[in-house]
Amino acid sequence: MTTSVIALSATIGSGSTHGEFCWFGDNVTIGGGCQIGHHVIIHADTVIGERVRIDDGAVIGKRPMRAAISAVTKEQELPPAIIEADSIIGTHAVIYRGARLAEKVLVADLSSVRENVTIGKGTIVGRGVTIENYCKIGRYCKLETNVYITAYSELEDRVFVAPCVATSNDNFVGRTKERFKHFKGVTLKKGARIGVNATILPGKVIGEDCLVAASALVTSDAPAGKIVAGVPAKVFGDVPVEQLLENQGWEDV
Repeated sequence: MTTSVIALSATIGSGSTHGEFCWFGDNVTIGGGCQIGHHVIIHADTVIGERVRIDDGAVIGKRPMRAAISAVTKEQELPPAIIEADSIIGTHAVIYRGARLAEKVLVADLSSVRENVTIGKGTIVGRGVTIENYCKIGRYCKLETNVYITAYSELEDRVFVAPCVATSNDNFVGRTKERFKHFKGVTLKKGARIGVNATILPGKVIGEDCLVAASALVTSDAPAGKIVAGVPAKVFGDVPVEQLLENQGWEDV
């Protein structure tokens, strides 16, 4: 007796396994060599690459909900969720329909990746992270525990974001229709690093190799190669030469 429900149109590659009480919807495609835990839900049309691990209770391909007064969630036809080869999805993580994760991405337990999000190769999304809709996350980034990435944001390659960092896209704090003209997320350029518990306000750009200190409040663009600190954040000095991304000997492979 099977305890899982798998649509007749779903395909599961050779060597893939799944636990009990799973549900795989219509036209789901699962590559070979995958390991899927218990109580995993994979919604219709989702594409899972080879050797992907999905832990207990994860939900893949969920359609977004739209409240009557939602500012940024739109009614739209979304492409299937895609998770490329050798990725890992943690327990009770939720990956929405319209998200695309490149190969070797890790999304840890209890994290949420919304629709219209792309995540580049080798990026780590830590425990309890939320990435809102219309975000682009580059390659080899690291978002640590409980980071919040607001909608319409972009993180370029090799960005590091420490625990509990918060970002915002609404200077009007949810009042007056004027806010709809000005929604804008944050931009973190290549190699930028954000310290624990920092806050970045809407539309701000953190330059390449910039370091934002712990608990800083970023109210204006932060220049490349500088350390910014304080409330509001001001330039504190230069990032040491040995700390620059170009001097780490890393290869973008």
